[in-house]
Amino acid sequence: MSDCVLYRLEGCPFCELVVDELDELGLDYDSVWTEGLHSKRNEVQTVSGQRAVPVLIDPEHGVTMAESANIVEYLHTTYGDADSPEEVDVSL
Repeated sequence: MSDCVLYRLEGCPFCELVVDELDELGLDYDSVWTEGLHSKRNEVQTVSGQRAVPVLIDPEHGVTMAESANIVEYLHTTYGDADSPEEVDVSL
């Protein structure tokens, strides 16, 4: 599997939800640390069409997505244990 790329911001609780899921699933990923100011997140906008983080790129499946709840659900569905219908709690 090609490593996923996670665009994230230090101290961002939504980014940490995604990191926790990636770690729990044992997935390799590269972190790209972004600027704190939305107006400076040009690289994030280039890859995803918007400036919010987190953004996950999964080259193996050709997926680029934003929104932590969507990313966690995607990771759990795509890489999690198919026999485990566990609910994924992404509330803070």
